[in-house]
Amino acid sequence: MFNKGYEKVKNFMKENYKFLLVYLFLLALILWPLPYYIYTGGGTIAINDRVKVENESKSEGSFHFAYVSELNATISTYLLSYIIPGWDLVPVDTMQLSEDESSQDIFVRDQMFLTDANQNAVKLAYEKAGKTFTITKTTNYVVYIMDEAKTDLKIGDAILACEGVEINDITDLQKIVKSKEVGDQVSVRIKRNNSEMNASFTVQDIEGEKLAGLSLMKEISYETDPKLTLSFSSNESGPSGGLLLAITIYDKLVDEDLTKGRKIVGTGTIDSEGNVGSIGGVEYKLRGAVSNKADLFIVPNGENYDDCVRLKEENHYDIEIVGVSTFEDAITYLEK
Repeated sequence: MFNKGYEKVKNFMKENYKFLLVYLFLLALILWPLPYYIYTGGGTIAINDRVKVENESKSEGSFHFAYVSELNATISTYLLSYIIPGWDLVPVDTMQLSEDESSQDIFVRDQMFLTDANQNAVKLAYEKAGKTFTITKTTNYVVYIMDEAKTDLKIGDAILACEGVEINDITDLQKIVKSKEVGDQVSVRIKRNNSEMNASFTVQDIEGEKLAGLSLMKEISYETDPKLTLSFSSNESGPSGGLLLAITIYDKLVDEDLTKGRKIVGTGTIDSEGNVGSIGGVEYKLRGAVSNKADLFIVPNGENYDDCVRLKEENHYDIEIVGVSTFEDAITYLEK
């Protein structure tokens, strides 16, 4: 029976080898990954669909995230990027913080940046509105591993303990590293993919300083009053929506309608102190705001703002552009 099956497969391949070769070539053309991303344009996402506050106030207008559409490059999309206007190639290594990082590492870190931006936005909005924001738990995650590091840790690992000592802050880890000698192996207890396990790193001499070769990002669990629910899909990542999220939450917490009936789109990172940081792909985000008929585009001051003003003048965009440096700047402008 096996021999008959083998002969059938053998005869089929002989009779159809040309078709199979063409099929395999086309499959490689479609699926073979290349070390590039392709920016294909921008758009907007209504934030009201992502943010729900208990007994929230209503606004006549709306707030929207600005985003960049991005593809992982294959042979076919790489070739198409030279034909289709607005498809721009971006090398993967421009997003890598170390040589050994994979696309998955970059994505995991961007998801952590999204979480960090969200928690900063919630904290700022609730404190500005005089509402209750309480931190209930903190967890430290590995967000970057230096090329010099000697470790089996991975980006996205949660550091629970080091040498048996609970890690609540990066300073806890730094104290332990300082107490060791260069070349010492240090044990850590981590959580990876919902499972606890042991890992380690070796203390390195990096530019005359004893270091683990790791950077950590703190994630907090919190409770709010009134209750808040955020909804983001698993494929969303990056910190650039932090500013508009903070503004939207604040608008839902206070009686004043900050939108004043307008469609407001914006972008910008935000830290725990309310400082607004620059973002990439601002030209795609502005284009997306214009095509979606936004009235106002809020953008970080500096190069992002200058680029948007230049693009508005060059393309005669009918949109108001506002540059801000802090969360307070944005709220002050909208309140006026």
